[in-house]
Amino acid sequence: MQNQKTIIVTGASRGIGRAILEKYMQAGWQVVFCSKNEDSVTKTLQELTEKYPNTLIDGKVCDMSKKTEVLAFASHCSSNYTNIQILVNNAGVYIPGEISSGNYDDNLEELMQINLYSAYWMGKILIPYLEAKKNGYIVNISSIAGIQAYPNGGSYAITKFALTGYTKTIREELKTKNIKVIGIYPGATYTDSWASSDLPAERFVAAEDIANIIFQATSLSNSAVIEDIIIRPQLGDI
Repeated sequence: MQNQKTIIVTGASRGIGRAILEKYMQAGWQVVFCSKNEDSVTKTLQELTEKYPNTLIDGKVCDMSKKTEVLAFASHCSSNYTNIQILVNNAGVYIPGEISSGNYDDNLEELMQINLYSAYWMGKILIPYLEAKKNGYIVNISSIAGIQAYPNGGSYAITKFALTGYTKTIREELKTKNIKVIGIYPGATYTDSWASSDLPAERFVAAEDIANIIFQATSLSNSAVIEDIIIRPQLGDI
C-alpha cells in the first residue's frame, strides 16, 4: 500500500479536517492527519478505521503552535509515505477581539504560530518532497477573514491575511514545478465551535461541502488549477 495515493491533513480530528479525511477515504486514499489532543487522535483513528476498514489511516499527536512538533510530523509523513499527492494545511484557531482596544489581550503571536507558521513549516519539509516528484497539491484553508476584515476579527484576520499571502507566494514559485496551490476561503462553517449557538445548521456552510470542493479541485486535468475558492452561507456571512 506504500505506493497508494496519500493525503496529509493537519488539525483533522473534527470539523473541516475530519470531513476531508472521510471524503478521501471514501475514494480509497491513504490519509495521514494530526491533532493536538491524544484522545481526539485515538477516537478519530478508531471511528474511521471501523467505518473504512480497507483504507489506511495514520494519526499523530502534534501541537501546531510548536515548530519542532510540526517539523517532526512533516518528517514522519515524508519518511513513511512514498506517494503523497496532497497537503492540506487545515489547522487553525479563532480568537475574537479588536487590536485597537486598550484592554485587548494581544494574541497575535499565538495565532500566527498556528494559522501561518504551521503551514510554513509543513511546507519546509513537504515542498521539496513534492518538487522531487514534480507533482502534487498544496491546499491552504484560510477564511473569508483572509480577504476581508470584519468587526471583532482582530489578530485572527491578520494571520489569515498572512496565510493568503503565503498561498499566493508559493503558488507563484511552484507553478513551473507542476505543484498546484489552492486557497480556500470559507465563511461561517458548521463545526463544533458553532454547535452551541442558537442558529440552525442550515445557516452555515457544511464542512462536507468544503471537503467535496477540495476533492473536485484536486481532480482536474494536469493542465488546469483552481487557484482560489470562496464559499459562504447562502444567506451571507454571520
